[in-house]
Amino acid sequence: MAHTPSANPQDKRQYFEQRLRQRQQELEQAVANTVVQALSSNNDDNRDVADQAVAGYQKELLFSQGTVRSSQLRLVRQALARIADGSFGDCVRCYQAIGAKRIEALPWTPYCINCQERIERGEAEPTASVA
Repeated sequence: MAHTPSANPQDKRQYFEQRLRQRQQELEQAVANTVVQALSSNNDDNRDVADQAVAGYQKELLFSQGTVRSSQLRLVRQALARIADGSFGDCVRCYQAIGAKRIEALPWTPYCINCQERIERGEAEPTASVA
């Protein structure tokens, strides 16, 4: 993990950009590996029913993992775009600053904790650019 950024906004921007680019590479590799695994799971057609059931479960698990990773990759790319346009660290819904602990834990998050909770309770809709 990289060092905690100083109070200098430029240092913070570089710190989070570096973390996000590293996470982007990890996710891109993970998505590519998931595709390879899914394709290789189709190779053996001479399996019994139990093996086919296990293979089906594994394929569903790979699909689920791929979906989650692709969604997070999209959020990481959007966060990098916010760094580029200068809006990184602000909630895309209410435009208030995202808390320092939250942005440190989830630098790709587009929402402050209040907006995230409202969305999860169904009281607010995600913004179109993030959904």
